[in-house]
Amino acid sequence: MTNSRQIAFIALREVHKGAYADVALDRVLQKVNLPDNDRRLLTELVYGSVRRQRTLDTLIDQLAKKKSHQQPQDLRTILHLGFYQLRYQERIPASAAVNTTVQLAKENGFSGLTGFVNGLLRQYLRKAGGENTPLSPSSLHTDPLQLPENPVERLGILHSFPDWIIQVWLEQLGLAETEQLCEWMNQSPTIDLRINPLRTSIEEVEAALQSAGILVRRIPDLPQALRLIGSAGSIQKLPGFKEGWWTVQDGSAQLVSHLLDPQPGEVVIDACAAPGGKTTHITELMADKGKIWACDRTPSRLRKLQENSQRLNLQSIQIYTGDSRHFNQFQNTADRVLLDAPCSGLGTMHRHADARWRQTPESVRELSVLQKELITHTSTFVKPGGVLVYATCTLHPAENEEVISTFLAESPNWQIESPSGFESPASAYSTPEGWFKVWPHRQDMDGFFMVRLRKTNNSE
Repeated sequence: MTNSRQIAFIALREVHKGAYADVALDRVLQKVNLPDNDRRLLTELVYGSVRRQRTLDTLIDQLAKKKSHQQPQDLRTILHLGFYQLRYQERIPASAAVNTTVQLAKENGFSGLTGFVNGLLRQYLRKAGGENTPLSPSSLHTDPLQLPENPVERLGILHSFPDWIIQVWLEQLGLAETEQLCEWMNQSPTIDLRINPLRTSIEEVEAALQSAGILVRRIPDLPQALRLIGSAGSIQKLPGFKEGWWTVQDGSAQLVSHLLDPQPGEVVIDACAAPGGKTTHITELMADKGKIWACDRTPSRLRKLQENSQRLNLQSIQIYTGDSRHFNQFQNTADRVLLDAPCSGLGTMHRHADARWRQTPESVRELSVLQKELITHTSTFVKPGGVLVYATCTLHPAENEEVISTFLAESPNWQIESPSGFESPASAYSTPEGWFKVWPHRQDMDGFFMVRLRKTNNSE
């Protein structure tokens, strides 16, 4: 089977049954051998249809007699694919988007409804003011999508997010910046590399990639970071991968280990280490000298850490399987502890197409309880005078500022170490309160929260 739209339909059917979007896509890609162009289209259709689900459902609600949730699930998926191409794919002619969607309906048990599918998509085009040209929100004469006045619902429908996420951002950013953040989160993600200075230099990797025709640029404030520009194909085939010259890690995730600032010869504990991006970075910053305990409760994700550290040729990492909340053997043993806490991932939703639909206010509340338990216990690992860095890739105050405020209120021997107290690439992202925040639409990196805490010497 080589029809990328049919394969996209099969993957989306799995997503609607509960599969993760990346897992469903990976599964279908392994069964077919598609040219690069078709692979790209397939990926775009699957991730785009999942990401834009609320907008696409609203179009069905407004144009069809039956609401989207009343349509047969497979038909709804087919309509999502059709509307996604018409609305968001400028390079696909409208006629091709309509005809291929009608064909999908015919081939997947809806031959009696091809007239309905054709009519619904053409109705969209008529309202948009043109049947023959490629359309996108930027080129529509009039937008067939009707939006409510209420700003939360309007942004939620237009940019396809649940209302509660819009509300969380509006409270922190206001209307204009929330809209910018929504637009940023709907872009395709970039890929950043972190150079392994124990094996190579940033100049050497730049030269190797450029000679292979791969465009890269450096990222301000990050001494080890290169961002790939445009499509780079398979990551494993890029120069330097096998040699351990670099690993994939987003720029803002690289800031976290710089904020920890581990030194050669120290004992460092990474309390939630898998899949190991920050663990290996800590080891590189320590020149692979000292002891790094990598703790995690998921053996399969720890295996990934092991593979990565072997590829990067790092020796100092010792793996410890289990839940960091239950470890008592590390009390007062570490010079530094990193708690990269499990979180809702609201800062990385552009990388995970279905994350916005999987998280809920309830799941955030549960996570904040877990985060508070983790910081309370892992803080006991730190020697008097030592450092703990708390970090998340979410933009929800309940998982960030509130966790830290609660911890500090209950822990008189801990204090925030403000950026003036140390030199770090993270300093550019500091806030008046002393924590560090990366807003994606401002800094063009994943959303992150981090804070550096120091245990005072008089603590027991």
